Amino acid sequence: MRNHRSLTLEKKLLPLTPLSALRVERHQIPAHGLIPNTSIQHRPLIIYRNLFPTPADASQIESHLVAVGVCEPMWRYPLYPDDHFHTTAHELVICHRGRARVNFGGEGCPGAVVTEVQPGDAVFIPAGVSHRTVEDLEGGGFEMVGSYPVNSEHWDMCYGKPGEEEHIANIKDLPWVEKDPIYGDGGPAVQA
Repeated sequence: MRNHRSLTLEKKLLPLTPLSALRVERHQIPAHGLIPNTSIQHRPLIIYRNLFPTPADASQIESHLVAVGVCEPMWRYPLYPDDHFHTTAHELVICHRGRARVNFGGEGCPGAVVTEVQPGDAVFIPAGVSHRTVEDLEGGGFEMVGSYPVNSEHWDMCYGKPGEEEHIANIKDLPWVEKDPIYGDGGPAVQA
């Protein structure tokens, strides 16, 4: 996993699919066991499909995120293969290479969203929503750019196990983004 905190990125916006043509999915996912999913803040999981009219590599995506200034790129990696969630930060992941089937909500959650992501797809994951890679559909080529809201606390790792309740309680006070992390003003996250 590559950490980008120390990198200085050129601030350059990418051409994006116009909002009027963007396919957006919003999902409310019920709590499942000790995984809160969207039950605390009631902010939806947001999936953006085909963000870029032309392919974008990881460096271009990172540069775009820095230019928008809502989320700070932190890593390049696939999603972990284990169900996990964060209580200290929301997370934005953008696929730039490969394809994978991913689970949002947790194994066995009746309201889980299991979907395929491919280059140009992004997912804004509210704190508390479990996520993991189910299957790399290209045998090791799947990779995403992961980022978290600027000035948010370093992300934690929770797994829906006893003893995490105190961390989960913190989600209720976590601020939502004021601008969409990809589009800025008027994007899907500010309409959530």
